[in-house]
Amino acid sequence: MALQMLFQCEVGQHSPEQVLSTFLRGIDSKPEQEEFARALFQGSLAEREKIDPLIRQHTEHWRLERMAAIDRNLLRLAVYELLHTPDTPPAVVINEALELAREFSTGESVEFINGVLDAVRKSLPLAPPVS
Repeated sequence: MALQMLFQCEVGQHSPEQVLSTFLRGIDSKPEQEEFARALFQGSLAEREKIDPLIRQHTEHWRLERMAAIDRNLLRLAVYELLHTPDTPPAVVINEALELAREFSTGESVEFINGVLDAVRKSLPLAPPVS
């Protein structure tokens, strides 16, 4: 849901408020799913100035503007999750991103997204051990 909202916001040139008011209304989902999707969507948008340079740092010969909109937004979403959802293991975040890429993008994109997200993951500081 969060990926679809990011895509709708960018490609449809709708405001985040418009997307939230229309997209979630048409979805049959549980309140906790909507809450999580809303948090990912809003967080990914709010953190774009931090996320986009991190993606650029790990994409050789690819500008964000040249990427397919679905791939660009999928990377933003997954990087946001890597940065802000410490309870979700990075391997799970990356696997979910790859599943979404398989569903909404191309086979080439799956490999590209995997490489970028793995490089981003490796560049992040390790989480402190839980006591």
